[in-house]
Amino acid sequence: MAIHSLPTEASEVLAAPQRDLKGRAFRLIPVALLIVILGVLSAVVPYFLSLNNFISILMQSAALGLMALGLTAVLITGGIDLSIPSLMSFSAVLGAMYMKAGGSPVVASFLMLAVALAGGCVNGLAVAWLKMIPFVVTLSTMAVFSGASIWITNAVSVTGIPRRFITTVMADVGVIPIPVIVFVVMTLLMQLLLTRSLYGRWLYAVGTNIRAARVSGIPTQRVLFGAYVFSGLAAGLAAIITTAWLGTAGGTIGSEGVVLDVVSSAVLGGVSIYGGAGTAVGAFVGTILIKLISNSLNFLQASYYLVLVTKGVVIVAFVAVDSLFRRKS
Repeated sequence: MAIHSLPTEASEVLAAPQRDLKGRAFRLIPVALLIVILGVLSAVVPYFLSLNNFISILMQSAALGLMALGLTAVLITGGIDLSIPSLMSFSAVLGAMYMKAGGSPVVASFLMLAVALAGGCVNGLAVAWLKMIPFVVTLSTMAVFSGASIWITNAVSVTGIPRRFITTVMADVGVIPIPVIVFVVMTLLMQLLLTRSLYGRWLYAVGTNIRAARVSGIPTQRVLFGAYVFSGLAAGLAAIITTAWLGTAGGTIGSEGVVLDVVSSAVLGGVSIYGGAGTAVGAFVGTILIKLISNSLNFLQASYYLVLVTKGVVIVAFVAVDSLFRRKS
């Protein structure tokens, strides 16, 4: 009997392995692309594959990767969070101003996390309980956080960060910097959450079909709220690392270019903008890819605008491939 003559439920069951196979093939594209780029760069740049250089790339990717992890959780639910970089900069500014006024670096770190979590809660409440459109909500809060950062600093970077804050956050454990450890550990924890926990299955269910998830008894509002709170946590961790990395904080560290990098990292890592698909490991790989692409273009002395064009093309290409895979499945 042909599949099209079977009941809908039976047809979906028979088609499921095919969809899963195509999904796996799509998720392997970033890995294959990473291998190709690493191969080319190792052939062109001497000692590119050295341990020190690899750790350096991870260090440069830590803050961006954390924000990409936060966006991944939101994208899996079928939403979007454009405010993560601006929330990061706003949290960093408040923490830096507190330290400049003589406050404790430890308290400042918790302040950054608290402010970012509060921002995530605002987004989560608006999307989950007020039923507002995620794009509109996070675009608005992006403007609010970015404008507030520039307003309270008068568009001047906050300096005078205590040296002990910088040395503590950027310290090495063996040969691995703490930001890299945080990035890797957060990736592994999120991957376990997505693949081995009930909440992870709920995230995918909500992103696949929120109405069906609601009928199945999944607390969709709490799931959505939790995703945006997690993105806020990721922004807070990125704020701490970025402030220590730059030794300063300002409203421009969460500019539109950073938004593009965060979205590019998630999409390039195989996270679907349509919801219901994506992994933390994919976001990790995507972040490394974006950083390698940026470094390669900088090495070739490409202009900033060409870099933006390249990243934009990458996003469109991967969204197109994702859409093609979905239509054929």
